[in-house]
Amino acid sequence: MSGELILGIDGGGSKVLVTLADRNGQILRTALGGGINPMDNPDWRHELERHIEPFRDEPGLAAIGAALPAYGEVAHLSALQKQCIDDAFPAIRRIVLNDVDAAHLGAFAGRPGVLILSGTGSMSWARNGAGVSARAGGWGDVIGDEGSSYWIGRAALNLISQSLDGRAKPTALAKAIYDHLRLDITDPINALGGWINGLARPRAGIAALAILVDRAADQGDETSIRLIEKAADELSKHYRAISSHCEAGTDWTYAGGTFSSRLLLEAVERRIGRRAVSPILPPIGGALLAAAQLLDWPLGERWFGQIAGASEDAIARSRQ
Repeated sequence: MSGELILGIDGGGSKVLVTLADRNGQILRTALGGGINPMDNPDWRHELERHIEPFRDEPGLAAIGAALPAYGEVAHLSALQKQCIDDAFPAIRRIVLNDVDAAHLGAFAGRPGVLILSGTGSMSWARNGAGVSARAGGWGDVIGDEGSSYWIGRAALNLISQSLDGRAKPTALAKAIYDHLRLDITDPINALGGWINGLARPRAGIAALAILVDRAADQGDETSIRLIEKAADELSKHYRAISSHCEAGTDWTYAGGTFSSRLLLEAVERRIGRRAVSPILPPIGGALLAAAQLLDWPLGERWFGQIAGASEDAIARSRQ
């Protein structure tokens, strides 16, 4: 095993993933925690510190790539995020970057392209042949995040309330959500209102409902299908807003848990008019790549392939 190790931190609204890797692309250790978005989680720093603490005194640790949500967007929050990483690893090379920037870096292995991210929030990021970046979206759940899991989950709650009231057509989505949450649908307002009121992290809890919308759409529920299509409309706007920043014909790809929906990805591809290319690395791989670049490691296809496979395995194991 190489004496030089790198640490990747991939943060988001719903989770933080910390991964230690060696020069050969082997994943040595992984930690998974809750969301660390400072825009909606006042406890973000404690959660981040709790999961990076076991790696602070790691022998051989040479560089850190910290991909953090909202970094570079709100100045005082970005300063606090950088301070958190600086305080934890004062003597180690480190880079702090926006989580979507890191996702783009990994997805295209540093090359030009357009990335659409849809997770708890949504944003698009483009990098052209000159290495200059542009972004659209990422305004947060109060102002934007259209097409994100949170946006889908919130819209689903609105639609089932209308359906249960008789203000809209019946939808199988209502029973699916009430059953999943183990709520009494015969007492709908009290049950769902109580669930909302009891959420410690409302944004993450509501975002988690997006998978139920996808399942209902896959089973033919018209309300859910329309909602997936509307989400695709919004995400394709993210693409159109910045695609001209790149050269004609530049590839596009995707990141974020919402795109686990085959229906959503296919709907976005139809609107863009081109198939997405598969991301080379998952977002945590982008954070590791940023760390490796600090050390000027010569990285070839073997390294990327090893990191890609090992990252996916590590993510799967951490969720068990």
